[in-house]
Amino acid sequence: MKSVIGKNITLALYGESHGDAIGIVVDGLPAGIKINTDFIARQLDMRKPKGKISTQRREGDQFTITSGVFNGYTCGTPLHITIPNTAHKSADYQPNLPRPSHADYAAHIKYNGFEDYRGGGHFSGRLTAPIVAAGAIAIDILKNKGITIGTHIKKCQHITDRDFENCAVDIALCNSKYFATLDETVGKQMQQHIETVGADCDSVGGVLETCVLGMPAGVGEPYFNSVESVLSQYLFSIGGIKGVQFGKGFGFADCLGSEANDAFEMCGDKVITKTNHNGGINGGITNGMPLVFRVAVKPTPSIFRQQDTVDLAAMENAKLTITGRHDPAIFHRARVVVDSLTALALLDMLVQHFGERWLCG
Repeated sequence: MKSVIGKNITLALYGESHGDAIGIVVDGLPAGIKINTDFIARQLDMRKPKGKISTQRREGDQFTITSGVFNGYTCGTPLHITIPNTAHKSADYQPNLPRPSHADYAAHIKYNGFEDYRGGGHFSGRLTAPIVAAGAIAIDILKNKGITIGTHIKKCQHITDRDFENCAVDIALCNSKYFATLDETVGKQMQQHIETVGADCDSVGGVLETCVLGMPAGVGEPYFNSVESVLSQYLFSIGGIKGVQFGKGFGFADCLGSEANDAFEMCGDKVITKTNHNGGINGGITNGMPLVFRVAVKPTPSIFRQQDTVDLAAMENAKLTITGRHDPAIFHRARVVVDSLTALALLDMLVQHFGERWLCG
């Protein structure tokens, strides 16, 4: 297993859902960056389960930075964040009955039965907590450079939120909410739907839409290191995400070229596009317009209905009824994880483009 990503700012993720602790090592941050621990705590709070729309496993997420920070600033060495696990119930999991649509069976084969199956082990959404902690640092750095990120819940099954309109206002609105919809009424409808589905022992999926404002033009590389390629790699590391599209995405298939093209025009001394169908990216490189993309989040696989599986010990068909504490939907909690990985991916690309001293300038 190799849980490392990044070229200039690298992340090494470790831990299991029911282990003693989970954490992350961030390497490549230059010395002199102020670390806002209050903001890290706030972002972790946005990821926590709350109310009837989330799992009842309630972790405190009391993080500790054990390396890389001195007197409130990065000191140039690897930054280590650790978060203890305190609320796990391992008895809820059966090693020989893989849960449908989870990583249980694939992990069992890959690791020859030595995997930690409790709570999904290293594959659990619990591992997104240290990602959010590291992402908070990246979000704060980008904000100080005039780059802001916001994600809203675009869709919950058949219920749809409005699109981004005024990016600056809407990003601020997203970041002020736990259940981040742009339309308050739609948000209430979505939450009620999640509760209804959960009461029926089922789960529901959704779509998240992200907007990044303030990215300079010219960042990214063609082909293998395009902005789309790099962002997709980071975003697909979130276990529940099964689709990523940029700008109109699959909607381009319904367009003519005359409808899909983003015409250029001057706005004062700045080149902009009249529309933003391509989501702020041309040829794998940012064009200065807002980055806009969507991710599809599948329904939580753990549902409280009897399901078909196999018994790996007996190698025969079996039935499984999952017990324990599980989310009827995860997209509202995944929203801050998307923001975090977006920030970390963009930070890595910006350092590639401008150099690490740009972070402290």
